[in-house]
Amino acid sequence: MAEREPVDRRRFLHGVGALAGIGAAGLLLPGTASGAAAPRIYSCAEWGARAPQDQLVTLNHKANRILVHHIASANSTDYSLEHALQVARNDQADHMDNNGWSDTGQHFTISRGGYHLEGRHGSLSTLRSGTKMIKAAHCPGQNENAIGIENEGTYTSVEPPAAQWKSLVALCAYICAQYGIPVAEIKGHRDFYNTECPGEKLYAKLPQLRREVAAALG
Repeated sequence: MAEREPVDRRRFLHGVGALAGIGAAGLLLPGTASGAAAPRIYSCAEWGARAPQDQLVTLNHKANRILVHHIASANSTDYSLEHALQVARNDQADHMDNNGWSDTGQHFTISRGGYHLEGRHGSLSTLRSGTKMIKAAHCPGQNENAIGIENEGTYTSVEPPAAQWKSLVALCAYICAQYGIPVAEIKGHRDFYNTECPGEKLYAKLPQLRREVAAALG
């Protein structure tokens, strides 16, 4: 069954070290390093994802853009790995059960504690290939070309915590390196859809994000 284009749930939620992938305890997450090295990303199997409801589509081309989102969830102060894994499970359940999507809509999720998690099944393996991507459901018109990154929290009036920000820089740098995406193509969800996402405060930091990703790429 073909997946329907998503209706953005955020409309209904209105108002609601360096690049090292820092975890809740300030420790370097396994597999992370400065620059565009691969950060530690917890796979769907590791966080206990449900199987997709329908067969997902692997596209035989590179991504050419990154779209930054926020989940529009509570700004939790639980920065643990256990909480991060639960965030991934909750997000998948919301997308599948409430939105009727095949799987998690975005490719990757970053917890407020700075943990990277695979979103839609197959996103991690195709990113590592650097030549393919998974068709997503995070933004109408962008699902076949843009990598979607959800950030746990709501950033309409507050900025993301430092650990999450550093992990966002690290993940964006790795994605840009893998696919050859120019840093100018790191965009916000609202650039392509009528939504507040990724929140006023996070959206305002996108120029800084591009600069820091560019620095990481050298």
